Amino acid sequence: MTPIVLPFHQIQETNLARLANHKKDRALREAPAMSSCVAPRVLIVSRRTVRKNKFVDFVGEYHLDLIVGYGAVPVIVPRVAGVDALLDSFEPIHGVLLCEGEDVDPSLYESADDADGSLSPEQLEAMRRLHPSDVAIDREKDSIELRLARRCLERNIPYLGICRGSQVLNVACGGSLYQDLEHELVRPAAQVQHINYGDYDGHRHPVRVLSGTPLHEWFARDLADGAQLMVNSYHHQGVRRLAQRFVPMAIAPDGLVEGFYDPDTYNPGEGRFIVGLQFHPERMRKPGSDEFDYPGCARAYQEFVRAVVAYQEKTAAPPHLPLSAPLPASPKLSKEMMRRRKVIPRSFSLAMDMYLSGSHTKPAEKRDHEAGAEFLESNTASVSAWQEKRLKQMGATARNASGYLNSVKVNGVREAAARALMAEMSVNQLSDLATFYQTMGKICSEVLDTKLQG
Repeated sequence: MTPIVLPFHQIQETNLARLANHKKDRALREAPAMSSCVAPRVLIVSRRTVRKNKFVDFVGEYHLDLIVGYGAVPVIVPRVAGVDALLDSFEPIHGVLLCEGEDVDPSLYESADDADGSLSPEQLEAMRRLHPSDVAIDREKDSIELRLARRCLERNIPYLGICRGSQVLNVACGGSLYQDLEHELVRPAAQVQHINYGDYDGHRHPVRVLSGTPLHEWFARDLADGAQLMVNSYHHQGVRRLAQRFVPMAIAPDGLVEGFYDPDTYNPGEGRFIVGLQFHPERMRKPGSDEFDYPGCARAYQEFVRAVVAYQEKTAAPPHLPLSAPLPASPKLSKEMMRRRKVIPRSFSLAMDMYLSGSHTKPAEKRDHEAGAEFLESNTASVSAWQEKRLKQMGATARNASGYLNSVKVNGVREAAARALMAEMSVNQLSDLATFYQTMGKICSEVLDTKLQG
C-alpha cells in the first residue's frame, strides 16, 4: 500500500512518456462526454506523508485522471484533524473513492471471533520492521474514511474502495481483517506473495474471478480462456471475515478475498454501486507504458462514475428560478375593467358576512355580490390560463356562498327533527335502530371493498 518515491529524473521521464502515450490510453479515449456543466462530485481522502520536514497530503494521479476522464470531478478531503466532523460541508456528495493509506487500526475490527489470529509481540515487531510506512496507524484518516463509508451505506451513495478502501468498507459493515497475511494466512500448499518490494509495480499474482459478478463482466474479454486474472499486489493485510452483506468477486489461491460487492446495491445505471477491490486496477499497466494489462482494468472506474452521474441526476434538486429573473408584467386593465374590479372587495365582504351571520343579502347588496362573481368568473382578458382558473374559482366561491349556507341550514333542520323523533323512542327501539345501522354500515363497507378490488 506504500507508494515508491522515484528520483526526479525518473519522474520527469515517466511524465514525458505518459504525455507521448496519452492518446493510446483506451479507457480515456472511450470516456463519454460530460452531459452537464456541473459535473458530479467524488470525494477522495488524501494520504499524509513527510516532505522537507513538513506534512504533505496527496492522492495518486491515476485515480484523479480516471475520475476526470469519465466525467466526474474529484474533491479531495484533506487528512486534517477535525475534518471528520465537517463532512456535511463537502455536500453534495455524489460518490466516494477511498484508496491507499496506512493499516486500519486493529481495535476497530478485532473481536473474540478473531482472537485466534492475534499476533504475538515478536510477530508484531517483525511486521513493523518489514512494513514501516504501513503499520503507523493514522486514526484521523480512519475516522474520516469510516464516517464517509457509513454515510455511503446509509444513503446508497456510490462507493469504490481500492486496497485500503476495500478494507475500510468491510470494517464499516462489521467485517474483520488479517493484521498481517504472512503470519496469519499460512497455507503452504497455496502460498501467495502479496507484496514484493523488489518488484513493486511489476509483481503479479493470480486471482480466480467468480462468474455472475461485476468483476467478471468487466473482464469478460480477458477471461475468454478461463476465470483467472493476474493482478498487482501492494498489501500485507486483507479481508479475514467478509461482512455478511457482501459477495466475493475474486479469490486468491490462498483463499484471500481480493474483490467483493453488495449485490443488493449494484446497478450503476440507477446510481447504485458499492464495490471493494484489494488490488489496484488503475496501476495494472504494461512496463514503460500507460497501456493497461487488460482492457477491463478501467471498467471499475468507468462503471463507478456512471453510477455517480446517475446518482447526481436522481438526487438533483428541481431547478429554481434565478433571483435576478424578471417577474412577468401585470396585465393592463381598461377603465371599465378597473371600475368593475373595485366590486371584488365588496363582493367578498358580503360573502363573509353571509357566512358568519347566516343572513341573506339585501337586493342592493345581492346585485353587488352577483357583479363581483360575474367579474371573477368571466373577466379574464389579458390574463394567463392559471390566473383565469383562479379567478373562476374565486367567482364560484363568491356565488355559491349563499347556496352553501342554505344547505347547512337545511341539514341543521333535519338533524333537529331526527333528534326530536328519537327522543320519543324507547330504549329497545333505539337499540334496534343502532344495531340496524351498524349492520348496514358493515355491509356497505364490505361491498365497497369488493367493488374497489374488482
